[in-house]
Amino acid sequence: MTYCVSMNLDAGLVFLSDSRTNAGVDHINTFRKMSIFERPGERVMVLMSSGNLAITQQVVSVLKEAMLAQDGRESLWSAPNMFEAARHVGEILREVYRRDSEAFRNFGIDFAAALILGGQIGQEQPRLFHIYAAGNFIEATPDTPYFQIGESKYGKPIIDRVVNRHTSLDEAAKLALISMDSTIRSNLSVGVPLDLAIIRTDELKVSTRLSIDSSNAYFQMIRSRWSASLRDAFDALPNPDWQDKGEIL
Repeated sequence: MTYCVSMNLDAGLVFLSDSRTNAGVDHINTFRKMSIFERPGERVMVLMSSGNLAITQQVVSVLKEAMLAQDGRESLWSAPNMFEAARHVGEILREVYRRDSEAFRNFGIDFAAALILGGQIGQEQPRLFHIYAAGNFIEATPDTPYFQIGESKYGKPIIDRVVNRHTSLDEAAKLALISMDSTIRSNLSVGVPLDLAIIRTDELKVSTRLSIDSSNAYFQMIRSRWSASLRDAFDALPNPDWQDKGEIL
């Protein structure tokens, strides 16, 4: 299991992913879920993945092979805009499906994969896409400016309450870390180290890239102060008064 979240805001894009994979409680490993592709000043893209690691690693490998090829094949370097970049990633995912899905079925394994692709190409505004296992995708909108993949339910409520297109990048990074902490506390299959990437609108490069482990001072502060704030908010709420409130059933 994993958890990845990204937000597309007026000021740019924020991406956060964990790096834990597991095949049972006694087999836990660390694999990066975030890949960055950039030609500073021309284009920058971030890809995050969840699902079957053999599938998602193969997708990333095929993408990189196409980018290195000198034979004119379609690649993330040749995509004229982010929509075409998302379409290309979806087609690579379908290519992997055509190649491997029958073998997966023979072994009783689901073809499970989900991807988030975001970035900016040239003068086009930054865009963010959620790509499904079938290779189809949807785009983030001003009303819903974020996507999650993997173990999303624990970190969703805080994002729903806070984020909007005008949220600053620093606030969005803080929000993503709180969302991640909520997920880590509720699901042992999600864990550090975390990968954080921030792209500022029109910079056409990754402006901030961090690896955050359990010793990171800011993340430690977020974890302790958020928990304390929730307890304080809970304690401040009055207890229910059942004496004359509502009808007796």
